[in-house]
Amino acid sequence: MKKMISAALLIAGVLLLYFGYQEYQSMQSEIEEAITGSPDSSALWMMIGGAAGVAAGLFGLIQKRS
Repeated sequence: MKKMISAALLIAGVLLLYFGYQEYQSMQSEIEEAITGSPDSSALWMMIGGAAGVAAGLFGLIQKRS
């Protein structure tokens, strides 16, 4: 059961990273960054959440059961 949850976290994290990167590269994000000088916060939060999901999923899959 824990391995399935870890795999789901890993997949969800990869998806969040992908969509966060796509959002970060979008025209709207580029314009907002040019005007405000800072990147789009929703794209950054998606990438941060994706990285956390990938890390948690990998940790859960690699961790040995005692």
